[in-house]
Amino acid sequence: MLTILGFLMIVIFMVLIMNKKMTPLTALILVPVLIAVIAGFGPDLGGMMKDGVKEIALTGVMLIFAILYFSLMIDTGLFEPLVNVILKAVGDNPVKTTIGTAILTTLVSLDGDGSSTYIIVVAAMLPLYKKQGMNPLVLTCIVMLAGGIMNILPWGGPTARVMSSLKLGHTEIFVPMIPVMLIGLVWVFFVAYILGVKEKKKIAKHGKYTNYSKLDIVGDKDAALLRPKFLLINLILTIILLTVMILDIIPLGIAFMIAFCIASIINYPKLKDQQKIISKHAGNALSVAGMIFGAGIFTGILNGTGIMHAMGNSIIEIIPKSWGGSLNIITAIFSVPLTFFLTNDAYYFGILPIITATGDQLGISPDILGRASLVGQASHLLSPLVPSTYLLVSLAGVEFSDHLKFTLKWAIGSSIVMLLGALALSII
Repeated sequence: MLTILGFLMIVIFMVLIMNKKMTPLTALILVPVLIAVIAGFGPDLGGMMKDGVKEIALTGVMLIFAILYFSLMIDTGLFEPLVNVILKAVGDNPVKTTIGTAILTTLVSLDGDGSSTYIIVVAAMLPLYKKQGMNPLVLTCIVMLAGGIMNILPWGGPTARVMSSLKLGHTEIFVPMIPVMLIGLVWVFFVAYILGVKEKKKIAKHGKYTNYSKLDIVGDKDAALLRPKFLLINLILTIILLTVMILDIIPLGIAFMIAFCIASIINYPKLKDQQKIISKHAGNALSVAGMIFGAGIFTGILNGTGIMHAMGNSIIEIIPKSWGGSLNIITAIFSVPLTFFLTNDAYYFGILPIITATGDQLGISPDILGRASLVGQASHLLSPLVPSTYLLVSLAGVEFSDHLKFTLKWAIGSSIVMLLGALALSII
């Protein structure tokens, strides 16, 4: 019963947002509340939602202050030299622009943090897309595809969860996945080339795309806010912030709060200028934070009602026992929908141990199944349960539903390519 309600909840949610009948925020909150009430969990809803919001609170704080910090840095002109270099390299060529987007995302994603990657890449590339009249959905698609592959880095999250869940090291899980990641990146660059060619033809035939949102953080520049004299100081502060993040010295949300306050004082010592910065970017920060806390309510209800666990177990149970010898392939295939509809914590700590226990009975080692479970990460970042996805679409000024429809087939393609590559190289 719980499994049916779980899939019903997800189907209703996806239909509502893809057909633009509700915003992601309202759907994230109202759909699970309705399903939980129908299932008889009404009296317990308060506690479930509270737990879900508490779980995601630090992420919400981090994204709010990440937006404020990097928005401030964009206002000061920190990324202008990078944008100018890229502009010079790509010229007025959509194909070079899309490939440049893939390269930049891959390099910036080495820090393992999706939120900062999205902010930096969109800040650098969206002006080029605007100038050339390219569809921003192409930008969000390429960024998500490259970010999904790089998310497999040990410090990116899912791989660390696999290693922790299975008590294995990076040499057993991550190192063998490096060739698969490279194959995945080749696919991303191929997609970037295809999308670039399509945009070039579309612009030549129909003219430039002009329907940009006014809410993106890299919109019209305010010359009064530029601080070229503080370029080196701002660069050093940003490098320190990223170092703190990589070394995990303090919680990232706290690091962004401190960094934003320091940057505000250094660049805009006058109180009215500090207030101007906050007011200018508060809309973006609030809209993203709202969806983050909405996702917290969604996952809190999924976990609290037991729906999430029931869904995972039901999917495993439908696999015929005669297919046991192909459990590695089945794990890789099912990792795509499971990591899309479930959180990484739910999948890697709740479902993967069950899969590996089954594999142990069939003589399939846990490291193989652990690597197979990472294949789905190529499309995981498209999930409505991933907070940073809302940041990406907000920065680029596109609708989540449009981004999902545009990117889904390419993301599934990434998972298929990685699966075939892993099988061909006997990595899973």
